[in-house]
Amino acid sequence: MSVGSYTKQSAGGGMITIQSSAANLKAFQDFAKVVPKAAAAAQRRAINKTLGWLRTHIARAVSRQEKIAVTAVRQRLRSYPVRGGSSQGKLWFGINPLEASRIGRPNQTASGVSVGGRRYKGAFYKRVYGSNADIWIRTGSKQFSAEDYPGSTDGRRTSGFVNEAYGRFPLAKAKVMLENIRPLFNTWSRLADERLLEILRQELNYELQKYLKGAGRV
Repeated sequence: MSVGSYTKQSAGGGMITIQSSAANLKAFQDFAKVVPKAAAAAQRRAINKTLGWLRTHIARAVSRQEKIAVTAVRQRLRSYPVRGGSSQGKLWFGINPLEASRIGRPNQTASGVSVGGRRYKGAFYKRVYGSNADIWIRTGSKQFSAEDYPGSTDGRRTSGFVNEAYGRFPLAKAKVMLENIRPLFNTWSRLADERLLEILRQELNYELQKYLKGAGRV
């Protein structure tokens, strides 16, 4: 059985599982023999608080590193708190390319579009498909770069490529790659372990103090 917090990555993101390490689990089980409901409640609160803490700090870290608005990063984070008799909490982070229009406030200029410190020469900010405006470029433009428009290469249809014509020219949507954050998943997993232990101690102490106060009244 895996013990301690760990991470598992896939093509589209990473899942961080938060749970007690072997040593902490032994101490928890000893306490649980005395006051099982209190121990379970303490562990549930500790894991869920750690999830919230981790979600906040990952959003800030990615925002700083990739120069992306925190709100856009948060939309890629999904928490699965402890419920019922479970002893695990999970945090999913999707790392598929992010629409550049969501990383900040796009600014249309004569030469293109700028957003979040990035510049897309020859692009335009407009609602073409769907209900929201995005940053687009004609794939036939000399300023088209596959690096800035992942999913579209040289005007050929690939994943994420809009093959409908806009003014007789196929379009590509500007996106930001998030692959650079992959090496950080293991770091975040270790930080979650440390934070969980700290909060678990606080929550167990809180439950112990309640237990002792109750026992003193008997």
